[in-house]
Amino acid sequence: MGKITGFLEIDREDRDYAPVEERIKHYREFVLPLPEGETRQQAARCMDCGIPYCHNGCPVNNQIPDWNDLVYRGNWEEAARNLLSTNNFPEVTGRVCPAPCEASCTLNIDDNPVTIKTIECAIADKAIESGWIKPEPAQHKTGKKVAIVGSGPAGLACAQQLARVGHEVHVFEKWAKAGGLLRYGIPDFKMEKGIVDMRVQQMEAEGVVFHYGVHVGVTMPADALLRDYDAVALTGGAEHPRDLPIPGRELDGIHFAMDFLPQQNRRVSGEPLGGVKEILAGGKHVVVIGGGDTGSDCIGTSIRQGALSVTNFEIMPMPPQRENKALTWPDWPYKLRTSSSHEEGAQREFSVLTQGFEGENGKVTAIRCVRADDKIKPIPGTEFTVNADLVLLAMGFVHPVKEGMLASLGLALDPRGNAKASTDDYRTSVDKVFAAGDMRRGQSLVVWAIREGRQCAQAIDTYLMGTSTLPR
Repeated sequence: MGKITGFLEIDREDRDYAPVEERIKHYREFVLPLPEGETRQQAARCMDCGIPYCHNGCPVNNQIPDWNDLVYRGNWEEAARNLLSTNNFPEVTGRVCPAPCEASCTLNIDDNPVTIKTIECAIADKAIESGWIKPEPAQHKTGKKVAIVGSGPAGLACAQQLARVGHEVHVFEKWAKAGGLLRYGIPDFKMEKGIVDMRVQQMEAEGVVFHYGVHVGVTMPADALLRDYDAVALTGGAEHPRDLPIPGRELDGIHFAMDFLPQQNRRVSGEPLGGVKEILAGGKHVVVIGGGDTGSDCIGTSIRQGALSVTNFEIMPMPPQRENKALTWPDWPYKLRTSSSHEEGAQREFSVLTQGFEGENGKVTAIRCVRADDKIKPIPGTEFTVNADLVLLAMGFVHPVKEGMLASLGLALDPRGNAKASTDDYRTSVDKVFAAGDMRRGQSLVVWAIREGRQCAQAIDTYLMGTSTLPR
């Protein structure tokens, strides 16, 4: 490394947020980038640790020490070339990835990891600003046609890789725009959608054809893809939400998170809601059930819409403030995580079991709850009630939607209800049909979707051509 003693001389400094009172007034990104000089100094903290355990944490195999060194030396263009060689969308992961690489960093042994995510985002943003991200169309066409169903991160990564080696790639998306959860799930205050638009334009210039408003298995027969294409990749995500079937569930005002979040993203972009009933938090007491990223996004959105109060329920006990490094490092630790949305005014409640919804005139007004012990069993005598005019269920997703495409194709499913395919070749039980991303592995991270999309592209290329020059 260029600065061998950097980790001894330079303290960790990370990006900050705009003040809460300012950022909750809008839906724009509010992370404040580090100045270039400070970013280079932070890159200098990357130590010559012999075994870069950050590689253990990064699903897309980013060459983190290499581009840290390049940033330290001021060679941003080469750092961007290196980063883009392993990650199709670093401007996305630099914003929304939880950074398992930092958890695996050697310097995290004493809670001072290199600011890898911040440096990655700085490289990606500088590449965009400097015009280094350009279309890379294939020089020669293979004559093979590939259909990709779903335009989330897995589908986009798969499509871009296949187009760059000369295949004719068609992406089928049921919604009006590309991006999947990148566009309709992640709020704009975490990632503005110009980033997705930029990548879609790049991919169109590389030859990818997008078909919007096409719901394969519903408005378009899945058999048509098998007939018209040489290979088909299913990257439609895991969209079946986990429900909460308790008394009062039928009351108005109880919604899944993914019925709520996409509406606000459409409002921000000016896209029509399509005649669905509006779900708004303004002037309401909101309860978000589920303590993960989706629940956090519901909190931040509700606060920006003007909720009177936001309460967040988590069924599990409160995690420890700090993990036991000797037991967890370099793996992803179990510890308390507080998001920027939590800091904006939500009341967090742990070890809560929801037992029933109460309502008047068909609308929810309150939730009956009880405290839970460490085995998630109710503790007698701890019952309480919370006012709720809007309840958002953000308890995760159990598997892909089976009705429609998966059912009509007769695809074999794994025990969890996902499309059954191995990471060796991503092939399903149906000839020339592949599956990747959340549709194959279940609910996961954007960075895992990118990895699987890239690997699936390599598997499809090998299937079509007998060999492949694409990386895994």
